[in-house]
Amino acid sequence: MEITPGPLLGTIQSPDDLKKLSSDQLQQVVNELRQYIIDVVSLHGGHFGASLGVVELTVALHHVFNTPYDQLVWDVGHQAYGHKILTGRRDNFATNRKYKGISGFPNRAESEYDSFGVGHSSTSISAALGMAMAAKYKGEEDRKVVAVIGDGALTAGLAFEGMNHAGVADTDLLIILNDNCMSIDPNVGALKEYLTDITTSQTYNKLKDDIWKALGKLPVGGHFSREMASKIEHSIKSFVSRSSNLFEALKLRYFGPIDGHNINKLVDTLNDLKNIPGPKLLHIITVKGKGYALAENDQTKWHAPGLFDKITGEIYKKKYELPQPPKYQDVFGRTIIELAEKNKKIFGVTPAMPSGSSLKFMMEAMPDRAFDVGICEQHAVTLSAGMATQGMKVFCNIYSSFMQRAYDQVIHDVAIQNLPVVFCLDRAGLVGEDGPTHHGAYDIAYMRCVPNIIVSAPMNESELRNLMYTAQLESTKHPFVIRYPRGEGVMPEWKTPFQEIEIGKARKIKDGKELAILSFGHPGNFVQSAIRTLRTEGLDPAHYDMRFVKPLDEAMLHEVFQKFDRIITVEDGAITGGFGSAILEFMNAHNYSATVKTLGIPDIVVEHGSPKELQKECGFDAESIASLVREMMKDKINTGILG
Repeated sequence: MEITPGPLLGTIQSPDDLKKLSSDQLQQVVNELRQYIIDVVSLHGGHFGASLGVVELTVALHHVFNTPYDQLVWDVGHQAYGHKILTGRRDNFATNRKYKGISGFPNRAESEYDSFGVGHSSTSISAALGMAMAAKYKGEEDRKVVAVIGDGALTAGLAFEGMNHAGVADTDLLIILNDNCMSIDPNVGALKEYLTDITTSQTYNKLKDDIWKALGKLPVGGHFSREMASKIEHSIKSFVSRSSNLFEALKLRYFGPIDGHNINKLVDTLNDLKNIPGPKLLHIITVKGKGYALAENDQTKWHAPGLFDKITGEIYKKKYELPQPPKYQDVFGRTIIELAEKNKKIFGVTPAMPSGSSLKFMMEAMPDRAFDVGICEQHAVTLSAGMATQGMKVFCNIYSSFMQRAYDQVIHDVAIQNLPVVFCLDRAGLVGEDGPTHHGAYDIAYMRCVPNIIVSAPMNESELRNLMYTAQLESTKHPFVIRYPRGEGVMPEWKTPFQEIEIGKARKIKDGKELAILSFGHPGNFVQSAIRTLRTEGLDPAHYDMRFVKPLDEAMLHEVFQKFDRIITVEDGAITGGFGSAILEFMNAHNYSATVKTLGIPDIVVEHGSPKELQKECGFDAESIASLVREMMKDKINTGILG
């Protein structure tokens, strides 16, 4: 179905066209842009509420600033759909997040208007400051740099590090704080309450307006007027409210808060700020999902709803005739409650992903034992470590790609001290449409090289439950990683009785002839599918589910290498340094000779697409596994001596 943009939006090929429009026309563009996002996302999917919330800001920024010469950095990038549409990508916007289509996030390789690639939060201020410092060094005094960061992303330490430097760097940097009290889930912490104080202080906002009206009546020019204006501005901010203390203590001039849905106010304010030198922060108030009532009222649900009926708001779900397996995240969310009911030492921690990780179930059932700490992965890990020193069993649930942000804490605060924190790495492997910033490709490699850490992966829901059960036992004295993929498992009847798994113990799924396939985690199901196909062709490989990449089941591996001289390893992580590498290291250490082929994520940046499309591209889906078996067995097939 072809989606036609509104009559004015349809004429805008670049931000240059926006600069020619009147105030009334800008409002029309705002209305048409918001409707176009609703039209496209309802039919093609993607992130939704965040982009609706910044439509006015997006239009105002491209109207006022000389992009792409002026640099615009969007934090995370969930909110950049309007930006993409206005910067030459309107006609192929329907390919957003689809295989071989445009990225769901700003991407430097995609457009000169995307000044910085993003996907993880809280990078914008540091990146924008770097751009501003470089512009100053090159003598580009007319170049402006703007960072747009949400109040949720502002909770991360990196944002504060950037602001701390920006205040003394003497650069022409504008930080726009997009305050809507939301990231994916509602924001938490003292900073949220601090910003709420600013936005709800009627005394402060009324007096601020009165003061500025009075200042507007002062004669223009003259040292006295400028000095008085500066002093009065400073006094009102210090005396009437705490509003500016945090930012101005960091030497950032604070402006706002203003209505982020008033396009004319935004344009006027941005034009004023463009002419004020030095580092400054504009605080705007917006509503995530603005303009679509259902998204305004349930912002978590409408962050990325999938396909939906834009008229009724019905979100289309897959329809199944038979009972379906649950998502791995829900198995985690329900299982941790079962375990915590029996073990009073169990706690749950997640950095801003209670819905995505399903820790929300425990937060509702046991609010004193499950915590969302905001977008603070480093804090989440070290908080968990601190609790572990006091005998607690903490399940620290972090997406695999986000765990990269806390790697030093994993090593320094957990592994070196050998604290039994349980790291549940959700979204391990290829996550699909979110693309390279979100793929959980590297955790096997970066975890298995760290001393003391146990690294495991379940092949199904029952195995996930049993690994969680094993990890919380008093006898488990080491950090324990359990990695599992996004999406559904394979067991509709998933709630099996708990069984302890011997740490480092693999399991033989089936015996076979001529060739062995060793799998790690969920891709073992791809192996089973491939074997079902191969058996119809007279090929009968063995299959071993290793379950642990650290420690390896060396007894099982000795059996494999003594029996088979052709071996395939399969994983949904980076081949370089991953599970297959561990098997090759074992083979070399014990002087075995075999032909070993490793399947997994190759040494490339894998772009976005559905998980099935990307698994096929990377060559570890069931069809690819079967093809490799045929290739490795072709001499036996050709001579007819199989078995």
